[in-house]
Amino acid sequence: MRLFAALVPPDDVVDRLARTVAELRRLPGADGLRWTGRPGWHLTLAFYGEVDADTVPELSDRLGRAAGRTPAFSLALRGGGQFGRGSALWAGADGDLRTLGLLASRAEAAARKAGVPMGEHRPYTAHLTVARGRGRHTVDVRPWVRALQDFSSRPWTVDELLLVRSLLPGSGVPGAQPRYETVGRWPLNGAR
Repeated sequence: MRLFAALVPPDDVVDRLARTVAELRRLPGADGLRWTGRPGWHLTLAFYGEVDADTVPELSDRLGRAAGRTPAFSLALRGGGQFGRGSALWAGADGDLRTLGLLASRAEAAARKAGVPMGEHRPYTAHLTVARGRGRHTVDVRPWVRALQDFSSRPWTVDELLLVRSLLPGSGVPGAQPRYETVGRWPLNGAR
């Protein structure tokens, strides 16, 4: 199964982002991007890719321990950026980025210790993807990045870590979005 560790902002924060994304989609050229759906909005901590079902219990156990060693912390969505040359447009994060980075490192380490091949380690960039380029075609997303500069949400307390499965849509279905299902969730230390 295709898995990743993530944080999901609260509904009112997602509502605020949805209003901003609706404005972004009205900018000229917006139809050149594949806009992500609201149900898929999350901050990925570690992407695991295809994970054998037999590995999931150990991965889950290790993620639970990582969550238990990480204190709850404050986060907000703020600003935006891009990966590549228009391959992805995202909303950024602000707040306790040190603890966020620590949790991301622990989520990656949990997978390595569970035997999930993680490939090359890359520095963590906190982001919530709102749009992607279409296929191999990239779009100059600088107008949307500029439009996101002043975006900010209220801060919230991050109090749980999720293990999420993504179910990709069948090929050839225009505009189809992946579906996401939570496989596991663990409270951060001090939460609840």
